[in-house]
Amino acid sequence: RGKYMEKETTVARKIRLLSSQARYDKACKRLLAEKIILAWILKSCVEEFQDCDVNDIAARYIVGTPQVGVVPVDPDESNQIPEGEVAGTGVEDATATEGAVTYDVRFVASAPVSGKWIRLILNIEAQNDFYPGYPLIKRGIYYCSRMISAQCGTEFINADYEKIKKVYSIWLCMNPPMSRKNTITNYCITEDNLVGRVKERKEYYDLMSAVMVCLGEESDREQGGILKLLNILFSTESKAREKQEILEREFSIKMTKTLKREVALMCNLSQWVEEKGIKKGMERGIEATVSVLKELGINEDVILEKVKEKFSLTESQAKKYVM
Repeated sequence: RGKYMEKETTVARKIRLLSSQARYDKACKRLLAEKIILAWILKSCVEEFQDCDVNDIAARYIVGTPQVGVVPVDPDESNQIPEGEVAGTGVEDATATEGAVTYDVRFVASAPVSGKWIRLILNIEAQNDFYPGYPLIKRGIYYCSRMISAQCGTEFINADYEKIKKVYSIWLCMNPPMSRKNTITNYCITEDNLVGRVKERKEYYDLMSAVMVCLGEESDREQGGILKLLNILFSTESKAREKQEILEREFSIKMTKTLKREVALMCNLSQWVEEKGIKKGMERGIEATVSVLKELGINEDVILEKVKEKFSLTESQAKKYVM
């Protein structure tokens, strides 16, 4: 199944210094950047790879090493590449003053289409909040637009627009609304004749696709393919060993020591984050209760007893919130 699955990654080492929430986010991105995981996503969400073997995609078609959280979406425009120079694929968006917003995973792939090879630029985003205050699909389209505009000076120079490469921004939505659970939707440019009949070559206008992959529940046994793979991968209920067995048995993903370690690391972090969230929620509940009781003028000793009883705290624990 290829040497790509045997190569030791550094995700476990690189995330040790981060906070637990940041460590979890980083672990998710690193896991998504594993070529065999990317290969399953490409086969399921990118039409150019639908007829390709997953192992071939991972071993042969994904170019170089995917970049994780390092390429800015909005670089400043003061550090343009000099005219006449074309940068390599690894630094096309890099600037001296990178912004805070970066692509989760960004990489290049070569796809066999109609007997020839085409080059694609792709971005994978893991999104927990489906309603961040704006339509998420608009952000996906914006990311596509940025990946196209960033090609000026890297993939082409001057007016060589024929060299523009197609881009994909694929969004993995962890908590979508019920109406979108277990769905994969592609938003792309199509040809629509308003008057007359015109047939342009598809590769001239089919330059961007924003794909929304909305996960469901792990317990939904009707799901399959990439939806099941991702639901299992990001489950907070399944243990690491169970995940590893399913990935190997149902998706033929060879679990190297490194991949096992990364899956286990993410499982441990997800449990810690969940427990921390529960604890934080309880603390806010205690603080709110104490605040209301104090505003009502209730004696602190009475508040202390009520907090101990309601939240099953010891006296010393309750005093931290009351006194």
